[in-house]
Amino acid sequence: MTTPTATPAPLPVDADTLAAVAEGRHHDPHAVLGAHPHPDGAAVTYRALRPFASAVTVVRDGDGERIELVHERDGVFVGAGPLPRRAGVPAGDYRLEVTYPGEAGEDVVEVHDDAYRHLPTLGELDLHLIGEGRHERLWEVLGARVRRDGSGGLVGTSFAVWAPNARAVRVVGDFNGWTGRTHAMRSLGSSGVWELLVPGVEHGARYKYEVLGADGAWQQNADPLARWTEVPPATASRVLESDYAFTDEEWMERRRTTDPHERPLSIYEVHLGSWRPGLSYVELAEQLVEYVTWQGFTHVEFLPVAEHPFGGSWGYQVTGYYAPTSRFGTPDEFKHLVDALHAAGIGVLVDWVPAHFPKDAWALGRFDGTPLYEHADPQRGEHPDWGTYVFDFGRTEVRNFLVANALYWIGEFHVDGLRVDAVASMLYRDYSREDGQWTPNVHGGNHDLEAISFLKEVNSTVYRVHPGVLMIAEESTAFSGVSAPVDAGGLGFGKKWNMGWMHDTLAYLSEDPVNRRWHHDQWTFSMVYAYSENYVLPLSHDEVVHGKGSLLGKISGDHRQKLATLRAYYAYMWAHPGKQLLFMGGEYGQPTEWSEERGLDWAASWDDAHRGVQLTVRELNALYRAKPALWSADHSPEGFAWVDGGDADGNTLVFLRRPADGQGGAPLLNITNLSGAMRHGLRVGVPTAGEWTVVLDTDSTDFHGDGRREQAGQPEVLRAETGQWQGQPAYLTVDVPALSTLWLEPHAG
Repeated sequence: MTTPTATPAPLPVDADTLAAVAEGRHHDPHAVLGAHPHPDGAAVTYRALRPFASAVTVVRDGDGERIELVHERDGVFVGAGPLPRRAGVPAGDYRLEVTYPGEAGEDVVEVHDDAYRHLPTLGELDLHLIGEGRHERLWEVLGARVRRDGSGGLVGTSFAVWAPNARAVRVVGDFNGWTGRTHAMRSLGSSGVWELLVPGVEHGARYKYEVLGADGAWQQNADPLARWTEVPPATASRVLESDYAFTDEEWMERRRTTDPHERPLSIYEVHLGSWRPGLSYVELAEQLVEYVTWQGFTHVEFLPVAEHPFGGSWGYQVTGYYAPTSRFGTPDEFKHLVDALHAAGIGVLVDWVPAHFPKDAWALGRFDGTPLYEHADPQRGEHPDWGTYVFDFGRTEVRNFLVANALYWIGEFHVDGLRVDAVASMLYRDYSREDGQWTPNVHGGNHDLEAISFLKEVNSTVYRVHPGVLMIAEESTAFSGVSAPVDAGGLGFGKKWNMGWMHDTLAYLSEDPVNRRWHHDQWTFSMVYAYSENYVLPLSHDEVVHGKGSLLGKISGDHRQKLATLRAYYAYMWAHPGKQLLFMGGEYGQPTEWSEERGLDWAASWDDAHRGVQLTVRELNALYRAKPALWSADHSPEGFAWVDGGDADGNTLVFLRRPADGQGGAPLLNITNLSGAMRHGLRVGVPTAGEWTVVLDTDSTDFHGDGRREQAGQPEVLRAETGQWQGQPAYLTVDVPALSTLWLEPHAG
């Protein structure tokens, strides 16, 4: 006769700990819930939290053992049983058979995996790198990641979040009725990371973190590393399992092996929501790609596409740094848009906003009940202009969050570079602050040393991990070395926006031609400092909003004169040293100020005169790509020479562009006449005698100009005579229409 084995008693847990677990506020629920072998090695205790269950049974996968649990308190069930009889069968390999009372008096039995039987999904190396601020693929360990078994079957989704000062963190979502007590996360020691794998949760699930802050208050927060979100104004994060396969291998290989700083770069700046309102990422992949291809730009630059709650911020107040906005589709559909642009030979730049973030209580602000992502000192942690928080650039985990974010957009979405917004606000402790509102740095100066160090780190890291991409600074001050290498003492950007050129030239154009002689230096001053940085010449969205009017509206003259001046200005801009950026609508001379609510005034582009501007930009892009003189020596003084930069009375500029050594191609002569009269018989010095061909005339009837040279029967091929003039060994004589630009080059025939 066999003596029955006595049922072992469960391991005890003190009442306070059990209450904290039952209420979902324990910092280490896995220490209580799940399977726990006894010290004697003969038995195992199982605890499960199922608040609304009437019965819970553990069913072990390996040996089929069934262990009935009894209700202990407040939804916690407990029981103990022998260790598995078969060697190699883990005690933690089990399922929960849960019985719930049914509405009609019949019990409902469900079988669930148990979140608290799973090991942590972050390893020691991950936690070490997070602690040091050096985890360059942070999005692969924090946030929400769908987990599958060896055969591809769904296990669930692991959630991980950094909240070092929280007392407790739990996951809430549509998979648990937004009731967090059943999915409390465990704290992974001093790392400040909280983690939990929730079985059965898959792609598309909505979730948030419910954080018991250091201040004692519960707060539901979106995931700082969410890779997908609800469509605003909804604020939940969503679980993403991407299955997109890029087809741009050839583009990516060329990017890795090509220096983008010495290639053509003409950028079309786009606000996705108002380019043609209502289009999705997929529709933009057709219509935007077709348009930019026809227009001839080498790159698009998107205003920030990271998720943001207020559409009127245009994306510059980010709440979801790792999530493309859901307004236009899914993250995979955004990848499709990038892929389609690459297939058309068009690079993709994205505006990136590491300077500040909004104070929305459900996002990054006071995330664990303390200043976490923002600097704790209000003089450094709050931005007076924008009513936002400023990142704590001296905190390693915050720097890691931002550096990894830059790598994420470039690596995961194949974008070809980032234009970093509001760099000037990061560089100075006294930016937009009066005396008494800022504290000097350790050296007594006004530079923000931590932010400067961060910018050097992010640029160095991006260029090391992703060679061939572009990091571009929007920086409006005279800070030295923005685009100089870090090892030479610079910030390490590849390019910097030339805001001074933009403001000076637009101010010049606002003057009546008869008055421009008194403002000639505004037109020429940019060449005094043209090689102090690697510049992009921007005519950006900032110049056509907030009462500033349109580019066309800034120019003096009647409507036809404005359009003629704009064509001439663009040709001068494309010939000026530096790369070009033009905000959408500018390519056809949008007559009204841009509004993200209305979208672009495409009807204006159907008018012949406006279409002439559009055709001019198209021709400029085609000539620009084809002529190395216009781009190959942008950042070298050898690529530019004044022929006549001092003709203030004639409102005329004449200069040469030369290709870099080894590039081939001919020099190009730019003549821009922004006076109100035709310059008849203008003598211009050139480097060689012989025939010179007019390759561009912005007054041509091809661009719906007046065609004054055509009407006068003037030839497209002119002969330059030998003779010193304007420092050149030869000269030619040319008629230059009012408000026009001519490009000429030595005749190749």
